[in-house]
Amino acid sequence: MTRNDVCSRRQRVALVLATIWLSGCATGGSDVGALGPCAPVVEYSREFQAQAAEELALLPEGSAVAEMLSDYAVMREQARGCQSTRTKARAT
Repeated sequence: MTRNDVCSRRQRVALVLATIWLSGCATGGSDVGALGPCAPVVEYSREFQAQAAEELALLPEGSAVAEMLSDYAVMREQARGCQSTRTKARAT
């Protein structure tokens, strides 16, 4: 067995082990379909939403926090859509 054969074998073994270890990191089930698992959507009370709106209005124009909240709103809508699609798929 040459030195190159030993290195090649070690590389293959390392690749196989890395693949096994990384596949253990997957948390979603294999039967979740093309959408993957849906993120949970936290429900907020009307009072809490009103307080958040008041605090948001106090932020300066172009605030980074306001932009992040806008992105968060988009993600919440996407998560709701995912849950809705998932519920319809289970019903059929």
